Amino acid sequence: MTTANEGQELTQVGPGTPMGQLMRHYWLPAMLSSELERDGPQVRLMLLGEKLIAFRDSAGRVGVLDQRCPHRCASLFLGRNEQGGLRCIYHGWKFDVEGNCLDMPNVTEDQDFKHRVKAKAYPAIERAGLVWVYMGELAGGRAAPPLPGFEVLDLPADEINVHMMMRRCNWLQALEGEIDTAHFGFLHGGHVDPKDVPETDPFYFTITNRAPQYHVADAPWGTQYAGYRGAGPGQTYWRFANFLFPCWSQAPNGEFASHMHARGWVPIDDNHTMFVFIFWKKARSAQALPQPRFKDGTPIGGTGRGGIRMLPNTTDWLGRWRMAMDESNDWGLDREAQRSNRIYSGIDGIHLQDQAITESMGPVTDFAWEHLARSDQMIARTRRRLLLAARALRDNGTPPPGAGQPEVYRGARSGYFLSQDQSAWHEVYARTLAEAVHP
Repeated sequence: MTTANEGQELTQVGPGTPMGQLMRHYWLPAMLSSELERDGPQVRLMLLGEKLIAFRDSAGRVGVLDQRCPHRCASLFLGRNEQGGLRCIYHGWKFDVEGNCLDMPNVTEDQDFKHRVKAKAYPAIERAGLVWVYMGELAGGRAAPPLPGFEVLDLPADEINVHMMMRRCNWLQALEGEIDTAHFGFLHGGHVDPKDVPETDPFYFTITNRAPQYHVADAPWGTQYAGYRGAGPGQTYWRFANFLFPCWSQAPNGEFASHMHARGWVPIDDNHTMFVFIFWKKARSAQALPQPRFKDGTPIGGTGRGGIRMLPNTTDWLGRWRMAMDESNDWGLDREAQRSNRIYSGIDGIHLQDQAITESMGPVTDFAWEHLARSDQMIARTRRRLLLAARALRDNGTPPPGAGQPEVYRGARSGYFLSQDQSAWHEVYARTLAEAVHP
């Protein structure tokens, strides 16, 4: 069981917290590059509980500054993005993307001390259509680490898609919804009779056996599970998935051979998460394939038309990439669809079903209410891995896994496949990965 104290360690991400310090050892995707334009309006950005301002200067460089002007703490969101920097409208002090004070016009030249003033700034780089921010300490000339070595980040920009969606809950419970494979046969397919699904559809095995067996282990990048089910004489249906430090997952919702992706659950604050999904367009996955269907072609999870509807972005701290369906409208729950078993959950669309479940737990799960089962091994293992890493960093200064070692992520991939290989599960994984597509 996860105790209340452990729950706080896992879920609190502000400055000085164990998990917050761990998160600050990694680059985090913060926003789409397209959200910023040269000398255009700056954007309020919340990340790890800190209120920041993001802007793009005249040269196209991205700056991420503390929202408070170092002079009198007025918000730089109100500032003027002009001629290579952000100028506070209160007294005209101007700062570049590195936080250097460029101008102090309300002070006479003989009293000017701009060389001693610096706005708090975080390094920002752009990759795969995203702005990445590093919030760790760089004292003593220490360089920021490399980006995580996800294979998908090496692909040409025109072959990558990126989606973002905010979730109104803590980052950990959002991520844990991803690494829980047993829920698929219920939340998404509890209304499905196996005889109504083609035996050639991989989903067939998920609903034929709704209680899979598992292998779970630590991995260099975090943790890994292999869910497996018998699939006829001498054949096994495998679903491999991963947790990757500090807040990434790889879901088994695509064919293993090509499913290159990374799904970030980036903490906005303790109660809100930004889902950042980076994937290869050419993969055979849930993004490119029709969702699982009945023999008559009807999607098993509902039409999905009501699920992914987004509200317009606003300038609020929590105003970006919000779904239209949330607790205020019961995530579109249709009781008649639920009662008639047309959709097991009554909620239309697989993503929205996941969103509803994790948000329904409240902003932060009360772990004291849980009763974890053997099917929750991946959840328990991942929490333990995170706790041990955060404590080792806090107590001994031990760098967490993958921080400064981008190569550890190269061995991680997720997906489903059928195999007649009767070797140990990690050997089956290694061989299948070696045979997979690596563009």
